[in-house]
Amino acid sequence: MKLNIGLACLVALSTLTVAVSPTLSNANPAPEYETDGVRVINNNIELNRAKNLARQAAERANGGLGKYRAEASMHGTSKESPFVDNGDGTWTFTFKGSKPGSSVYTVETVVTVSQDGRIRVDYNGQIRDSNAI
Repeated sequence: MKLNIGLACLVALSTLTVAVSPTLSNANPAPEYETDGVRVINNNIELNRAKNLARQAAERANGGLGKYRAEASMHGTSKESPFVDNGDGTWTFTFKGSKPGSSVYTVETVVTVSQDGRIRVDYNGQIRDSNAI
């Protein structure tokens, strides 16, 4: 009897494994394309990675998570984060941060991240006038 239960479990797990086959996923995502001069990114895995690297660089530059939190847009979807595609394989993120629990932003950070993971903190200091940037 125990052998039949084990065999039934093995068959059930095998069926689940086949049903969730990676061959059904989209292995060839659609390429990027241009629409009225705006670049549309269909596969934003690299952009999301860059956003996370930029946020982490700001966290390090400002003393860690015990002292600093980036604005909510740096924790959400990458397409809604404050970035500029520089057209040369890099993205520049300009965002604000504050002390944990505070709703008043006190720090502005500008970080440029390349597709190969290189990070450069371009600015980290007082919030500047948005017209001066």
